[in-house]
Amino acid sequence: MLIAALSMSLVLAPNLFAQKRARELGIRPGVLPPGTLNAITDVEGVCVGQVTLKQGDSIRTGVTAILPHGGNLFQQKAPAGVFIANAFGKLAGSTQVEELGNIETPIILTNTLSVAEGIAGAVEYTLSQPGNEQVFSVNAVVGETNDRSLNDIRGRHVTKEHVREAIRRAGGGAVEEGDVGAGTGTVCFGFKGGIGTSSRVLPAALGGYTVGVLVQSNFGGILHIMGAPVGKELGRHYLREFTGPGGSCMIVVATNAPLDSRNLKRLGARAILGLGVTGSSTSNGSGEYVIAFSSAAGNRVLMSAANHVVAVEVLTNDAMSPLFQAVKEATEEAVYNSMLMARTSKGHQGRSVEAIDIPRVLEILRKHSLIAGN
Repeated sequence: MLIAALSMSLVLAPNLFAQKRARELGIRPGVLPPGTLNAITDVEGVCVGQVTLKQGDSIRTGVTAILPHGGNLFQQKAPAGVFIANAFGKLAGSTQVEELGNIETPIILTNTLSVAEGIAGAVEYTLSQPGNEQVFSVNAVVGETNDRSLNDIRGRHVTKEHVREAIRRAGGGAVEEGDVGAGTGTVCFGFKGGIGTSSRVLPAALGGYTVGVLVQSNFGGILHIMGAPVGKELGRHYLREFTGPGGSCMIVVATNAPLDSRNLKRLGARAILGLGVTGSSTSNGSGEYVIAFSSAAGNRVLMSAANHVVAVEVLTNDAMSPLFQAVKEATEEAVYNSMLMARTSKGHQGRSVEAIDIPRVLEILRKHSLIAGN
């Protein structure tokens, strides 16, 4: 298959209302300002690449790759931590991250039955990097959610070539959101979900650090937006006859704050608070995983450390609270963006998932005096 054919598209009927990010609609959760792009790529050095697979009436899936930095990740590993709110899922590589406290490959997100291809693609990419000629063990980090509602997941259409192409495409700048990449076939709160991202920047007096979040939203519950019971008022939520608790959510957290793996895990735990604010109860069959890493260049774990002793600077525990607030806010907004930027999608076996009704959402928020407008 030619690389040019890796990203396949399907033209759908246009929506009556164009998708807009939360802030464009006046939805601005929290008190901290976002970064320039309001994306995980506001964290210096972080890159995102995606491959979207839409073909025929059954293939609705893809790959999203997140790189903690643009260098050789195996030779300059990023400090990392994993937090698990509910472990009904397949997060490959998590045990070594938990044990050693670092990430040595791009983080790959895809669908449940394509984790093996995610591993293969990340391993091949790592082995191909100059300087890795003597590497004989690679811990690929691959997360997933189940996109069976719209995708022929048993067809296993994602290949290792798609994974390598997503990594190849990774760069800084704006991140495409909604029904793209690993979010192509996902469902959130009974509406179309997808990829969403957001960021927060601390005041200079608190270090000026940036926290960025990217989510792959595929979970259920009772949708709340900035506290308003949107799911209830739209009549679509968990415990109604036709809406189940939903699947899973992968959350990737990046920061340039100099954190060790212990405090990165603590940071990841607070991302779940942001997920909860949106209405998730992390149901029994839902996998809620957070992968948090620091991009701070001075804290990378170098393979070439000659004397096996490294000196790093890390924030104290007392300095963590502002970062906790930042990750909570960014996670909440990333979930909103994943839904607001998604389009109504039709897929496998004729199933269709509607995009959330933006005009109705805004009407509800105005009624509760949460955004300006008549």
